[in-house]
Amino acid sequence: MNREALFCDGTGDYVCPAEPEINEKVVLRFRTAHNDVDEVKLHIGEQEYPMWKTRTDGEFDFYEIEYQLGEDILRYCFEIKQGAEICFYSRYGITGKKENYYDFIISPGFKTPEWAKGAVMYQIFVDRFYNGDPTNDVEDNEYIYIGAPSRKVKDWNQAPEAMDIRNFYGGDLQGVLDKLDYLQDLGVEVIYFNPLFVSPSNHKYDIQDYDYIDPHYGKIVVDDGEVLPAGAKDNIHATKYQQRTGDIRNLEASNQLFIKLVEEMHKRGMRVILDGVFNHCGSFNKWIDRERIYEPQPDYPKGAYVSKESPYNSFFLFHDARNELWPYNGTYDGWWGHDTLPKLDYEDSPQLEQYIMDIGRKWVSPPYNVDGWRLDVAADLGFSNEYNHIFWKRFRKEVKDANPDAIILAEHYGDPQDWLQGDEWDSVMNYDAFMEPLTWFLTGMEKHSDEYRPDLCGNADNFVGAMRHFMASMLTPSLQVAMNELSNHDHSRFLTRTNHKSGRVAQLGTEAAEKDVNKAILREAVIMQMTWIGAPTIYYGDEAGLCGFTDPDNRRTFPWGNEDKELQAFHKEVIRIHKEEKPLKKGSIKLLASDENLLAYGRFEADEQIVVVVNNSDELRTVTVPVWYAGVEMEGRMKRLIYSYENGYTTEYDEYIVQDGEIVLNMGSHSAIVLKPAEALRLMP
Repeated sequence: MNREALFCDGTGDYVCPAEPEINEKVVLRFRTAHNDVDEVKLHIGEQEYPMWKTRTDGEFDFYEIEYQLGEDILRYCFEIKQGAEICFYSRYGITGKKENYYDFIISPGFKTPEWAKGAVMYQIFVDRFYNGDPTNDVEDNEYIYIGAPSRKVKDWNQAPEAMDIRNFYGGDLQGVLDKLDYLQDLGVEVIYFNPLFVSPSNHKYDIQDYDYIDPHYGKIVVDDGEVLPAGAKDNIHATKYQQRTGDIRNLEASNQLFIKLVEEMHKRGMRVILDGVFNHCGSFNKWIDRERIYEPQPDYPKGAYVSKESPYNSFFLFHDARNELWPYNGTYDGWWGHDTLPKLDYEDSPQLEQYIMDIGRKWVSPPYNVDGWRLDVAADLGFSNEYNHIFWKRFRKEVKDANPDAIILAEHYGDPQDWLQGDEWDSVMNYDAFMEPLTWFLTGMEKHSDEYRPDLCGNADNFVGAMRHFMASMLTPSLQVAMNELSNHDHSRFLTRTNHKSGRVAQLGTEAAEKDVNKAILREAVIMQMTWIGAPTIYYGDEAGLCGFTDPDNRRTFPWGNEDKELQAFHKEVIRIHKEEKPLKKGSIKLLASDENLLAYGRFEADEQIVVVVNNSDELRTVTVPVWYAGVEMEGRMKRLIYSYENGYTTEYDEYIVQDGEIVLNMGSHSAIVLKPAEALRLMP
């Protein structure tokens, strides 16, 4: 039996329809080499069903069976026989016995938005992207946060300081509007924003008001207050900040600017994802008002920290609720013990749960019309796992009811299966099945640059095993929209990981993040990112050559005027290829070859194929790749779409002979190539 020819997955070529409804009939397919097996059976639990060979296409036979779905999740695998030889096929691939953990899964009625499948996303940390409106900049001494005053950084190119949380460079939504031409030209289809709501920090994961865009990102139309007086220890006299973030005229103007931004993006065919921080809020939040921002403002009810009679008292868990501890009861529960991040107590407050459900609906509905949510520390929400699932099941229903085409992506580390059964999240930020295995293979570095593991650098077995295992944690519709990042605001920049320097900016300094980096390895990573299954997501500035250790160093400003033009041009070419080649959006993926520092894989859908080969070693090597396993004709030619090598890249035309189903390539050091059948290219208009 030719085991390498065996194939099945959850894409539309093997499950039809690919996202079936409840009680719909579905056709399941399985592929073998031509006239190579005696029998293929479908296994569902203890039941076995024979499959019928329905067609032959080139070197392959296809077996089919029609199955009637109900309401429940369907779990299945395949048994293949040739004489006395028997094997099983699941999401993990070929096994000698049934592995129920890796069963294929169909969740009737579960679908992810078509626009998000394979979409090119771009993550913007707004304060560091572009300052389009200097009049809304945070000012020196505007308020105090974590014991010290806010500060406006005057030099856009200055590296972030160690205690960066209250330092602002001035990036805003007008800056994003001003740079939409750049993003569109790059090929971006979706922008994911780090939090935009009112908040005292530059990262804004400590929300102050979920109903409004922060005027420091939006519009300040009323600005009569004063910065803090000299020697101030609290914010009771931070009248400028109180007015800027509390005056309804500033808040409404900021929301209006956001509406304008979304409308402009939608005109360009671009989508918007907001960051939802619902596990905790911030100590500045109007519900708790630990910082006494709202206490002097008559239009706001008293916060739960200020008064026991606050309408928001049930939103928080107070460890000591004796009457005499008010006003200013600081015994509330903080996330991971941080009093600046009050944990939200949903279990004891149906009112809070309803409020956040309304927020979830509000921003994906007119007039805002956002296209989805990214959920911060989503598995931590609530005080029990049981409630967590109850919350997210309801959140999904509410958001999808308001906007059926909205996406729900969660930040999650570890196995997400419990939340990815079709009734909670759509997908995740893909750490386990993308960022981590890719980083280990290409750089040998941990994603924070905390550790260098030479044994994992170039270790194809580790990469393949991790990908097979963790990709099996997601249904195919979830895989197709998973946020595949190389870098983000929580980890070191990928380009910095290529220098193998372990540590953080406090020990190593900012210059060390830029020394001895290898752009050829970054190009390998980008080619894999743009050709792997999922939604490739660029962290702002990666395409321009930004470096940085883990936060806050990874939050450097976009280097306008100092961009790496060649890297930008390279990103633009690979994004173009990703968007033009049909298999790279929703096609199947299959490993074709692997060895130390070598990977080759195919993406294929219907009669179109893409082959990717990566040589991560620092030596020239000759590579033989059996491309016929991806559906490429046994004899013919393949055309090069792009080739990246040690000193650059090329998109010049070149062809490679396919003989007996294989191609032979001479791959330079730290190189990657993307190929497609030349015949298919000639048929294109």
